[in-house]
Amino acid sequence: MAKITSINGRLIYNSRGSKALEVDVVSDNQYLGRSCAPSGASVGKYEAVSFPNDQPEESLRFLDEISKKIIGYESDDLKFIDEVIKSVDGTADYSKIGGSLAYAITIAAMESASKAVNKQLFQLIGDQNEYRFPLPLGNILGGGAHAGPGTPDIQEILICATGSKTIRDAIETNFAVHKELQKVIEKVDPTFTNGKGDEGGWAPKCKNEKALEFCVTACENLGYTLGKEVSLGVDFASSTQWNEEKGKYVYERAGFENTPEKQIEFVTGIIKKYKIIYAEDAVHEEAFEDMAELTAKFPDTLIVGDDLTVTNKNILKKAIEQKSCNAAILKVNQAGSLYDALEFAKLASSNNIKLITSHRSGESIDSQISHIGIGTNSKMLKIGVVGGERVAKINELIRISEHDLIQGVMEI
Repeated sequence: MAKITSINGRLIYNSRGSKALEVDVVSDNQYLGRSCAPSGASVGKYEAVSFPNDQPEESLRFLDEISKKIIGYESDDLKFIDEVIKSVDGTADYSKIGGSLAYAITIAAMESASKAVNKQLFQLIGDQNEYRFPLPLGNILGGGAHAGPGTPDIQEILICATGSKTIRDAIETNFAVHKELQKVIEKVDPTFTNGKGDEGGWAPKCKNEKALEFCVTACENLGYTLGKEVSLGVDFASSTQWNEEKGKYVYERAGFENTPEKQIEFVTGIIKKYKIIYAEDAVHEEAFEDMAELTAKFPDTLIVGDDLTVTNKNILKKAIEQKSCNAAILKVNQAGSLYDALEFAKLASSNNIKLITSHRSGESIDSQISHIGIGTNSKMLKIGVVGGERVAKINELIRISEHDLIQGVMEI
């Protein structure tokens, strides 16, 4: 296997114009792997720390120390690279060197390794006999931490072409709904200025229920039946509404508050009324029992942990024991290193927890998460619908489809 011959890093900028850490790993003096770490706006309490003291420059200073310890070793030895990074960091959450550095080094190394053996990255991530495309899941209407005042409290309303049999059809269906939704909003609000949130979803000034109704209308206008050709998902991002002092969920924009019991009723009503296939972070990040109640109530809906599980194997074990979710988000930068994220994925899969590999709101034009989604047998790939940094991931799925290595798309 090819050996690492050089490592370089730099600070570039993500889709929000914030500094981001990018690392190049070269094997055998010719095989370049490059990765830029993303960042989130809605961040779980127990995620890996992106940068020490929120300073990307401080992370970059540790690159030389790590490089000296892994140059000369095989670029696909992910466990060894991970151990070296952890030995330099010495903390439980990458607060010394920053999880972004661990992310960028480990993914760049694996990309370099894949080029050295002339394989697709997903083949090194998941060595299996059969691969399927995860269904693309895209933000079509944004609110919460991803959009400005006047938009819904709910952070994301998502579209998934659950009836599609090919990856291209799934992608084009998502595009069609996103475009039709613009027309629906403009018809109701002629003053709508086509504003979008961080992830490319439309950001109209409206309440939660109206936003959901807009999305239903867009689907119906195109002749789609909810729960058949297409399905809606919701990222409630409920930790952003949770007020610890009050012990309530505070929906400031909509003007109401929910007790934990009322929150479950609120979520239940939305899932039933809009045939929601995907409900992410429906309660706050430490409400394991409430999540378990929803999971038991809706066995045919993906009750998804994101802030709840933060791509952390130990926290996922707790969620499994308490039956707090039947699906979990996989975000490599929540874990820090790719090695940790893949260990999380193994634990999830062995316990029948469905995986959704996800982007972050602050993204680059990197497309490795498309490979990570395939290699981990993720049911869905949450990558947005429009915007250059989102379309980069979508287009990579099209390129992968040309290699005749994938046997259709996942079924939910």
